[in-house]
Amino acid sequence: MQAILHTIKKVFHWIFLMLGIFFFLLLVFSFTRIPYDVTAWLGTSNSKYIFKPDAIVFLGGSGMPSEANLIRLYYTAALSVKYPKSKIFIVHPKDTAVIGDMREELILRKADSCLIRIEKRGTNTREQALCLAQDFPELLSTNLVLVTSAENMRRTVSTFRKAGFIHVGGQASFENAMFADLEFDYKKLGGKKYIPDVSSNLGLRYNCWNYLKLEINCLREFTAILYYKLNGWM
Repeated sequence: MQAILHTIKKVFHWIFLMLGIFFFLLLVFSFTRIPYDVTAWLGTSNSKYIFKPDAIVFLGGSGMPSEANLIRLYYTAALSVKYPKSKIFIVHPKDTAVIGDMREELILRKADSCLIRIEKRGTNTREQALCLAQDFPELLSTNLVLVTSAENMRRTVSTFRKAGFIHVGGQASFENAMFADLEFDYKKLGGKKYIPDVSSNLGLRYNCWNYLKLEINCLREFTAILYYKLNGWM
């Protein structure tokens, strides 16, 4: 019995040690640009296109309004203005209120309401691609541009190609950087002497936290990529 308990204790010791090292590395990487570069790679490495799109496909999956959907709609509308003859497909799980709000957002941003189509089936990327191919088979051979989050783009494009779409490109919904001086006068604001002054340390105040979020997104996405590859969906 003691031997079994000793073995279990040893196993848990190594598990917690590995987890500690893993999370320590994540913290270290959050002070570098690696999370940003990985996200940029996921968003651009598999999505380039040189054609004029016949259809722009917005892939949604969250509520409305939400950060993810709003920025994707922003890019969808921008593409529709750039390519005014392209049809626009809103692909989102069935939710009448949310879909209506997304349609109105596109129209507000000058998208042509007559060109908007709705696909309400599909609760993941694989199912959305298959349902779109089934309900709009003409899209399989047309020039298609997908709009989704940067970290999802590589998997999404590959999934649509695997589902039979021939000409597929993508527009990742990257955020535009804010070029503003965010330093502040710590003493002027009444900062305490015994509290560290981080007024000029933007890396600690903003970058590392943003990069930690990017790391979580990337870890989730690489898990999804592995799952999709094992299933032969991409």
